Amino acid sequence: MTPANTTGPDGTVLVYGQPDSGHVLSVYADLRCPYCKRLENGLGAVLEQTADQGRLTLNLHFATFIDDMAGGSGSLHALAALGAAADEGGRAFMHYLRVLYADQPPESDDAFADPQTLLRLAGEVPGLRGPEFDRKVTEGVHLPWAQRVSAAFETSGVQSTPTVLYDGRPITVLNPMGYAVTPEAFLSELTPADGG
Repeated sequence: MTPANTTGPDGTVLVYGQPDSGHVLSVYADLRCPYCKRLENGLGAVLEQTADQGRLTLNLHFATFIDDMAGGSGSLHALAALGAAADEGGRAFMHYLRVLYADQPPESDDAFADPQTLLRLAGEVPGLRGPEFDRKVTEGVHLPWAQRVSAAFETSGVQSTPTVLYDGRPITVLNPMGYAVTPEAFLSELTPADGG
């Protein structure tokens, strides 16, 4: 079963924004990755707004390698829950993504493996919780899809998270200290490919 708002082979890429924007911003991330949390905290709203303005389409690719490195299955379960949110609509999964990163447990804590944790956090997104969403999270309906997403990341050639590509060109989203660049710095990186 593949969630709504996906694209690519086997629906392994979550999509947000107008598909005809002319530009694609590809974000590679792991839901347990602390640097990905910094990216989302600093630039998540800017990414969403830029897509809403029709300047680009967001393609979100997810890894689960922190499950292997730190132990557990939280990245995989959180990704499956994100798939359930995608079934509820693009804005729902974007806001759930923000909540998951805002409440991200330490890498050594596998809290995201607990469906009750994922449901509690989903309660912070207006209109997301409901019988169908809750069932999908509790029963792990999208876990097979999440495994396909993870496998697609492993063959993508991307070595680390977060990695962000604008029309295939790597752009800087974290400064040398490992925190998100300013929205102004991020937006300035989108202009060369626009031709101005």
